[in-house]
Amino acid sequence: MGLLVLLGLFAVCVLIGVPVAFSLGIAAIAAFGYEGLPLMIGFQRIISGINVFSLMAIPFFIFAGELMFHGGIAIRLVRFASAAVGAVRGGLGIVNVFSSMLFGGISGSAVADISALGSILVPVMKEKGYDADYAVNVTVTSSIAGIIIPPSHNMIIYAIAAGGSISISKLFLAGVVPGVLMCLCLATAAYLVAVKRGYTAEKFPGWRGLAFSFFSAIPGLFTAVIIVGGVLTGIFTVTESGAFGAVYAFVVTVVVYRSMTWEKFVIAVTQAVRTTSMVMILIACAGAFAYMLTFYQVPDKTIDLLTGITDNPIMILLMINIALLVLGMIMDMAALILICTPIFLPVAQSLGVDPLQFGMILLVNLGLGLCTPPVGSCLFVGCAVGKLPMEVAVRTIWPFYIAIFVALMMITFIPAISMTLPRLVG
Repeated sequence: MGLLVLLGLFAVCVLIGVPVAFSLGIAAIAAFGYEGLPLMIGFQRIISGINVFSLMAIPFFIFAGELMFHGGIAIRLVRFASAAVGAVRGGLGIVNVFSSMLFGGISGSAVADISALGSILVPVMKEKGYDADYAVNVTVTSSIAGIIIPPSHNMIIYAIAAGGSISISKLFLAGVVPGVLMCLCLATAAYLVAVKRGYTAEKFPGWRGLAFSFFSAIPGLFTAVIIVGGVLTGIFTVTESGAFGAVYAFVVTVVVYRSMTWEKFVIAVTQAVRTTSMVMILIACAGAFAYMLTFYQVPDKTIDLLTGITDNPIMILLMINIALLVLGMIMDMAALILICTPIFLPVAQSLGVDPLQFGMILLVNLGLGLCTPPVGSCLFVGCAVGKLPMEVAVRTIWPFYIAIFVALMMITFIPAISMTLPRLVG
């Protein structure tokens, strides 16, 4: 009955429009009261949820992404990607994918990716004769590269939700190949759709133009090298790396590119504070909610339930994927990472799946949920940027869904895709 109180009250709060973070907190405190546990313990769990030093990296990553968005780094990455692959048939679609891969690896945020690159690329693609639905669909689905390709604050949230025992540097490494693989699948889908619709290729700017765009983008690209490289080499901790990355992004946009104005800086700070506040409140309340899930032995019961249906590891992994996909369609990603990790990670580990690989499975699934109705925040932002009704976009987005699903199945059933780089570095 206590579990029903926990999950039922959470569902009711979400349905009536209470923010997910507060829904988690309300449901957890209600369950504490129902079980007669001291409420002080509940509040201690809320505080301890954010009393983790590595979480300090999240505001730095978010702030660095906002500085790059408003400081002109995104447009230089687009120009470089356009010069490199724009001459292919339907090249702007492929440019869109690879721009997301480059910027996503710096901002670490899918919504930031859409906001920055979508506002640049979608109008240009429409001017060049690309249909609005194609432009929006490519932008929306490729934006989830920011979740997989390091650095990603969602990876830090996953590491905390997994009990803090996972190396964040290895988690960053584990995301490189899956992120590139997913972008290659999306680029293939973008090319095939472009050919079917008869889109033309862009003119190659010449090797001099390619070299110029590359050197112009180097200062921005170097942000990811500093953040990820600093962590992997042990020069920085994750938090120190995020702080140094934010400082570097500020210097590049103010001193090198000279594109950061005071007004843009204020906007970047404001957006970073808002996003960080939402994430931290969510993590805090999810700490108490996860405690009650453990109290009710939900992870153990989930293992018993799934193994009771079948003992086939392939079928169990497929069921986990389906559950994550469905949940991703109706809830916010950060909340799901915090809720689903303690439930499904033990199941995956009982099947021999490494926590690093499961992290990639989880993030890709929930990333796909960001692109699907009814609660796909990336889909909403993309349609708003492209001035396109959501129902129109959803009608033709299925080739890109298939591309992500193919990458997801490969990541799920070929461990080497996620595990090779972490094992090489050791």
